[in-house]
Amino acid sequence: MDTFFSSSGSLLAIMAITVALSFYLQRFKGFKLLGPALIVILISIVLANFKIVPFQAEVYGVVAEYAIPLSISMMLLSVDLKLMLQLSKKPIFSLMLAVLSVGIVTVISGIIFAPMIDEGWKIAGMFVGTYTGGSSNLTAIGYGLNAPPTTFAAANAADYVVGIPTLIMMFAFPTLAAKSKWFKKHWPYSISEKELDGNDKDAKDAFLESKTWSIQDIAVSFALAFIIAAISTYLAGFAPESFQSAARILLITTIAILSAQLSPVKKVKGNMDLGLFVALFFLATIGYMVNIKEFVGSTLVIALFCFVVIILTLILHVFLCRLFKIEYQYVIIAIVAAIADGTTSALIAASAKWKALVSLAVVLGVLGMVFGNYLGIGVAYLIKFIIGV
Repeated sequence: MDTFFSSSGSLLAIMAITVALSFYLQRFKGFKLLGPALIVILISIVLANFKIVPFQAEVYGVVAEYAIPLSISMMLLSVDLKLMLQLSKKPIFSLMLAVLSVGIVTVISGIIFAPMIDEGWKIAGMFVGTYTGGSSNLTAIGYGLNAPPTTFAAANAADYVVGIPTLIMMFAFPTLAAKSKWFKKHWPYSISEKELDGNDKDAKDAFLESKTWSIQDIAVSFALAFIIAAISTYLAGFAPESFQSAARILLITTIAILSAQLSPVKKVKGNMDLGLFVALFFLATIGYMVNIKEFVGSTLVIALFCFVVIILTLILHVFLCRLFKIEYQYVIIAIVAAIADGTTSALIAASAKWKALVSLAVVLGVLGMVFGNYLGIGVAYLIKFIIGV
């Protein structure tokens, strides 16, 4: 036997332990910076490369088949469009500029890099997803584009190699900006300390924080997610075969958002948390498939592609926000909500003592996730058409 664990039961147990450990470690500051998704992937990579679990197993495909549609449905059941329309226009506008920047940069750079990479057009769409709504979007779009496990693993590896240093910079930026006279001179638009201190009434229900949650909420969330996935799968069957997976993801996104506007659905708590929990099982399988020896050389061009996308996106987004005179606090939480997720954005707001922006950061992350699925799949097929593959 090549690995210590190989049966489906034992591998599912290892996945569950890894997911549980990733949440437990969130109570420690250093691990909270990494977030549960990255922790799961890193632990899983170590387990596979030390031959504790295999690189390939039948159960990995089963997890992917069910975890992805369920997690997308659950997370999007938290989208309250009415609430979002009541938010201040500037943070939403900043997020829109971030989404626009990702789309423009990825199309241009994708035309250059995609032909150099096996299934590069799919990776381009996945990068759009992860830089508009985080890892869950990368996963959803890759699944919708029928990306093979090796493409998933390569895209995730490149994303984390480039993304982590970027996030560290984002955590440091609020302190540096507050102390920099040069920055204040060239970017004089800022929210007052009194406004930032605010009274964040929704903080107690923030993503991944303690909340009142019943078994009924869990049962309803799973039921709704399965129903949405089943309806979407049926309707996607009417689309051309080559587009069915993409159609399924787009339908899941649309039906889940529409369902989330119903009053009974709004009362269900913890959809985002539960959706992430389910998604982490799939991310564990992605980590298992990363053979470090094979990927060190093969991901170099993909990492360069990723680097170009994230750096040029940041430059374009900052330029546009400065042009429209948006307060830099809104710019920061919008950037992080797009390239990472709402949770990380909220963490940056909290660490900078921007109390009034904590819940707003989470909402921006959800909004980015909504746009990401549509834009990512659209950009992927546009690049595919342009490069003629």
